[in-house]
Amino acid sequence: MTAFGKLIRTTAFRLTLVYLFLFALFAASLLGYFAWNTRRMITEQITDTVNSELGELTDQYTRGGLRGLVTAVEGRALRPGANLYLVTTPQGQGVAGNVASLEPGVMDHPGWAETFYKRLEETDTKSHFALVRVSQLSGGFRILVGRDLEERRRLFGIVAKAAQWSVLIVVVLGLGGGVFVARRVLRRIDAMTGTTQRIMAGDLSERLPVGRSGDEIDRLAENLNAMLERIEALMAGLKEVSDNIAHDLKTPLTRLRNRAEEALAKSSNEGEYRAALERTIDESDGLIRTFNALLMIARAESGQARDNMTDFDAAEVAHGIHELYEPLAEDKGLTLEAGEPT
Repeated sequence: MTAFGKLIRTTAFRLTLVYLFLFALFAASLLGYFAWNTRRMITEQITDTVNSELGELTDQYTRGGLRGLVTAVEGRALRPGANLYLVTTPQGQGVAGNVASLEPGVMDHPGWAETFYKRLEETDTKSHFALVRVSQLSGGFRILVGRDLEERRRLFGIVAKAAQWSVLIVVVLGLGGGVFVARRVLRRIDAMTGTTQRIMAGDLSERLPVGRSGDEIDRLAENLNAMLERIEALMAGLKEVSDNIAHDLKTPLTRLRNRAEEALAKSSNEGEYRAALERTIDESDGLIRTFNALLMIARAESGQARDNMTDFDAAEVAHGIHELYEPLAEDKGLTLEAGEPT
């Protein structure tokens, strides 16, 4: 497996991808909400401005009639800005304003609408987009007040681009961080793997490397090192027990063999052979007792003998020892006493 393949298969890298996806989703949702809320606020500002201007122009029409309305509209239409004005006759002909054309039917339906339009005296043939409100006046005249939405579109584009770059930066930084963390973890795992291979080869003195971060890998390494120390101690104890068994059994086995050779060489009748066999059996029983004692000692040192242990009354055992050795103590002129258990 390649180094990159090992890298992407690490748990750290996969967790980084999961958290990266969740964070990118959260960031995109947050920026999306910000963009939507910005658009809503701009739209509310536009509607408030349009409603205010429409109310003022309607009052102007009520006070000064069509002439007063036309004068007010023409004066406002000459101002630079994104505001739109249009006054039409009942037949739909333009009387005043700065709008050259609209989508069909916009002036026929009083209320709010989003529409494409073109301005008067504008050399650019490109249509613009606006939010407008159409109101019916007395006498069949209609008035349109609106505002170009280019500002809203531009701001929304800035927010969208910022969101795209933000998500891209998060993804790049997240992937970079994931690769860094995964490689760091992978180096530690490779170091531990090399150590375990040497241990499996027979070098029980090896220990897993432990860093200074105190993270979960360090804690695992510390526990494994403690286990290795215990295993090394048990193996050393086993070797010592084996050496002791070999040493303790060598002499009686040699004596047993010598007696068997002596019996073969010197015995001439059945009685002598029987006596030699009985001595051999006694010697074998002694060997078995020695071997059982050594096994019991080894099991006790390893802690396995505790499974066969039972509770007993130490005071009763002490009194039994007192009764057993009290006559011998009296013969030696000694006093052996046993008190009540405490």
